Amino acid sequence: MSPIARVVSCIVACLWLGACGVNPVTGKKEIQFVSEAQELQIGAKNYEPTRQSEGGDLTVDPQLTAYVSGVGQKLAAVADRQLPYEFVVLNNSVPNAWALPGGKIAVNRGLLTELQNEAELAAVLGHEIVHAAARHGAKAQERGTLMQAGLAAAQIGAAIGGVDAGLASMAIQGAGAGAQMIQMKYGRDQELESDLYGMKYMKLVGYDPWGAVTLQETFVRLSQAGGAKQQSWMEGLFASHPPSEERVATNKRTAEQLGRGGDVGAEKYAAATQQLRQMKPAYDKFDQAMAAARKKDLATAKSLAGEAAKAVPQEGRFQEFLGEISLSEKNPQQAAAYYQKAIQLNPSYFGSYLGGGVAQMQLGDKAKAEEWLTKSAQLLPTAPAAYYLGNIARDSGDTAKAQQYYKAAATSDSAIGKAAAAEYMKTDLPQNPGNYVATTGQLDSQGRVIVVVQNRSPVALNDIQVTPVLVDSSGRILQQGNRVVIDAIVKPGEQAAAATGLGNLPQEQLQALRFRVDGAKIAE
Repeated sequence: MSPIARVVSCIVACLWLGACGVNPVTGKKEIQFVSEAQELQIGAKNYEPTRQSEGGDLTVDPQLTAYVSGVGQKLAAVADRQLPYEFVVLNNSVPNAWALPGGKIAVNRGLLTELQNEAELAAVLGHEIVHAAARHGAKAQERGTLMQAGLAAAQIGAAIGGVDAGLASMAIQGAGAGAQMIQMKYGRDQELESDLYGMKYMKLVGYDPWGAVTLQETFVRLSQAGGAKQQSWMEGLFASHPPSEERVATNKRTAEQLGRGGDVGAEKYAAATQQLRQMKPAYDKFDQAMAAARKKDLATAKSLAGEAAKAVPQEGRFQEFLGEISLSEKNPQQAAAYYQKAIQLNPSYFGSYLGGGVAQMQLGDKAKAEEWLTKSAQLLPTAPAAYYLGNIARDSGDTAKAQQYYKAAATSDSAIGKAAAAEYMKTDLPQNPGNYVATTGQLDSQGRVIVVVQNRSPVALNDIQVTPVLVDSSGRILQQGNRVVIDAIVKPGEQAAAATGLGNLPQEQLQALRFRVDGAKIAE
């Protein structure tokens, strides 16, 4: 066995011996690296920010959420694994439902308007309950652990071969982990498993398990239909829960085995979703308004959003979007009024505070801007909120706080993330110029010492100041020379050289020569 293979087998054996468990739903033995306590922690930590990032809770129809939660809790009561299950309805038009580890489940309003009866709703919720109960989300985390073990082994192998492989750093943003989990595509076996046990739960509480069949038949039909409606399903449920004829056939066999018959609940479902269906045309106009805004057709977007707001005046998202349009039209005064109304209608959604904070910044009210941006970041940490809060802290003279905000915003791979990185550098460069300039000493053709500097920052630098120093084996400075100034503008990644005034040095001094970076400025 090769050294690398022995390393990998040792890693896997150690992990296996300490991580065997029994699946609480299937009863099968499996590797379990994520404990139940960790599952609960993952779900509790990510539930709120993930809901925020997916449109926030639907607040205009609280009775609907209570209804959905009631159906979910009936099914959860007979699940093979008891968890602190929670169910919410999200203000999102994309047909979707998802579960986080620990039993945290959400259903989009866009899916509820597509279902025909309570049995189909029970099929959706039972399916998601099984994903949580059977540890499907936790297993995804465990696969990540195994991948990390593989990376560790590869790193050892690279070291043996004399190559410094290195690992790419990962930037973790607010709600990033939750977003990854709800977008995860479940495997065939997990989908069939969730259908099977979800139908068992349906039968136990009195629903007709055939609801899971009609649900999947609808999904297959929509997946094959094409057009805009099929695209919306592909963005939602089909992305993580792919439908198939196999699932339909399997669910039919399961329904026959469990016994046809039971509560379908078509009338109950129609009554519970009546208000949502009445509001659907307004939400459709809202979706059309957002599509128009993405095409820079602000006039159409504003008209459609205004019609939606008139139809459902209690919906804060419509007011928030009108605020976004006003900001795009460079009318922060009007935008702030829309955002204020949105906050009054729905004080628990981050987007209104974020947009309102930007509007207040443009109006010069930094106190109100800081208040709203801070509230936004508490609900969902975002790069824009961190960037603008960094600007406020910088302008007030709190450099340390500004740097914390800029550093957080800079993890975003976006234009505002790049702007935050540049602002962070501006505040950090005076204190730590050596973080942005690399130096080395060389000999010219006449044997004299020159210093070569390289700009490792994302912006052009000039007035780079370095001092030659002699150090001992421990890095302690023994002697230093005169400061050298490089006046040239050095672009990112480029180099410049300057004479140091040092003549021929003995070999031992050359080896002990270093260059301390004392300063640099951003080129105007």
